[in-house]
Amino acid sequence: MNIRKAQLADVPQLNELFNEYRLFYKKEADLEKSALFLKERITNNESVIYVAESVHQKLTGFVQLYPLFSSTRLCRLWLLNDLFVLPEFRGQQISVLLINEAKKLAIDTDAVGLILETAKSNDIGNQLYPRTDFVLDEDHNYYYWDK
Repeated sequence: MNIRKAQLADVPQLNELFNEYRLFYKKEADLEKSALFLKERITNNESVIYVAESVHQKLTGFVQLYPLFSSTRLCRLWLLNDLFVLPEFRGQQISVLLINEAKKLAIDTDAVGLILETAKSNDIGNQLYPRTDFVLDEDHNYYYWDK
């Protein structure tokens, strides 16, 4: 399995994965809009996306990270926003390889670390993240505002 940074040429295949990811989170499919979303993130360098590619050049998973900054730590921080592996490729440590690439990005950019959130009902993620050295923050409340 090859882990590499996504390029514009990957968008058609990546968009299929991204659609499956969005469906997992109960969002409606919108392949046209999601392809544009991915193209914009890559073109504008607004996120870093790593893909897992099989020996047959099939994309099997991805991780997408967004740059943030920590005012209290006076340093860059990365938000691991999206992580997905096709069901038929799960159990092959692809998620771990993608997370390790995300950790390497944090190190290479002199960031203080990675943060993420996942639903309490995401059993797979809630088992995966502690195994990859993420620590559950039970001391803070998470709030959001939607328009």
